[in-house]
Amino acid sequence: MTEILKLLKEGNKPSLMAAFVNAFLGIIKGIAFFFTGNVAMFAEMMHSLGDAANQLFVYVGSALSKKAPTKKFPGGFGRIVNLVCLFAVIIVAILSYETIKEGWHHFMHPSGESKGMLIALGVLLVGVILEGTVLAKAAVEVLHEAGQEIAGMMSIPKAFGFLNRAKPATKLVFMEDLVATGGNVLAFVAILIAHFTGWTRIEGLVSIIIGCMMFYVVGKVFLDNARGVIGETDEEMLNHIAHLVMDDPNIKDIVRLEVVKEGEFLHVELVAEADANLSLAFLDDVRDHLTEVILSQKGVSKVAILFDEDDGKANWVHVGERPSTAYNKQ
Repeated sequence: MTEILKLLKEGNKPSLMAAFVNAFLGIIKGIAFFFTGNVAMFAEMMHSLGDAANQLFVYVGSALSKKAPTKKFPGGFGRIVNLVCLFAVIIVAILSYETIKEGWHHFMHPSGESKGMLIALGVLLVGVILEGTVLAKAAVEVLHEAGQEIAGMMSIPKAFGFLNRAKPATKLVFMEDLVATGGNVLAFVAILIAHFTGWTRIEGLVSIIIGCMMFYVVGKVFLDNARGVIGETDEEMLNHIAHLVMDDPNIKDIVRLEVVKEGEFLHVELVAEADANLSLAFLDDVRDHLTEVILSQKGVSKVAILFDEDDGKANWVHVGERPSTAYNKQ
């Protein structure tokens, strides 16, 4: 129990914050839907509750992924966060379907103008403020994990360019809260249009749009984490580490180099060629030096290095030249 509590303290903080915010918003949106009968509010209630459950799972998964390797699981538990994200998107997919179905029903069979417009608008305004705050914090976290400087008000647009370098949990929170903030704005506008024009079908149309936005997040997150579960190469870091290795004067060539994403971390396996005349003790010092250099790189948590006799041929091809074969001996 003590170990679990320690791990939970290391969980992804934006995920936990987003879970609490969305749970609160889901409750007040549910109350607003009960009093107003507004279908756009129903869509936002489903969205917030789905995000709350989703992000709570992600927080727990990100914490458990930091558990130290054991004899039974020597590779560690890094991919747990990918598995949890895959499970979490199932919840969002179900709620997305219900949101679209309810929106379609209202679009085809409008039930007249909703009541309690001010209540609905007030709740959605609170949603925009809270979701926007979480989005801004997630954007800052994305930039931090990518090693970039925080850009103040421009952090959100700047974060789009570095999403692929963010941790899976942070990336999911950013995408979900981006859609959630946009959904709140759309629902707000839909209620105003329905009130002043009498075209109540727009509430159903917006519900469908919000559901489709949720499905986009489901697809994106599913594909990203499916690659993570299988074991995806970080080609940018692979190229970087290759240059670090080849800069060592004792390394003649690289036979094989793998930099695999293990959840939030990177595991590196290297087979390098060295002069056959070097002593075992000297090569051991070279290995220690390279291990220290590689472990100092951002996100790297495990390094395994083996040496092979130099065959006098240049086998290594840089990633920038041939990305698909950069880590195989030709």
